[in-house]
Amino acid sequence: MSNETKITIKTFKTVTKAIAQSDNLDIMTNHLCQLLVTALGIKACAIYLLDLETNELEPLASFGLTPGYLAKGPLTAKRSLADTLEGKPVIVADVANDTRVQYPQEAQKEGIGAMLSLPVMSSGGILGAVRLYHSEPWHISDEDLESLLLLCDYIGLAMTFTSLLNAVQSIYEVIRNDLPVAVSPAIKN
Repeated sequence: MSNETKITIKTFKTVTKAIAQSDNLDIMTNHLCQLLVTALGIKACAIYLLDLETNELEPLASFGLTPGYLAKGPLTAKRSLADTLEGKPVIVADVANDTRVQYPQEAQKEGIGAMLSLPVMSSGGILGAVRLYHSEPWHISDEDLESLLLLCDYIGLAMTFTSLLNAVQSIYEVIRNDLPVAVSPAIKN
């Protein structure tokens, strides 16, 4: 793939609008994966969350990857493109010849020739990673890389917001259901 710029202002607006208008993390991240695959003309996209207890990346959403590839084994944070979890993008131009790839044979069987791993952060902490997969060697433009890093910042903010919103809604439901009947009419949706 050439390193021409693929992310136009129209694409950027579409993706950021999808982030801003969603209050459901699963729907938002699945939609983002589809949008990024289409906009960049790549094979696949996946968004992973970092599990702080196991120090593994857990798939949250994906588009273009087979269930078998997603179930290939745990993505250990220290082995699987570790620089991403230090807040740095990792470009793997050739999966077959890069020792940073944890499962290179599985990636090749999946038809992945190159990948880009981007950190998803919020408030200075790592939440996970966005992985973009291409079927051929990939030389991403500096402008696209900067745009994608900015989009990942938005994804981190949106993930934090939707998690907080869902927590508040859950607390509200518990409180509303546990209130005495005489008090509950005073609290309305």
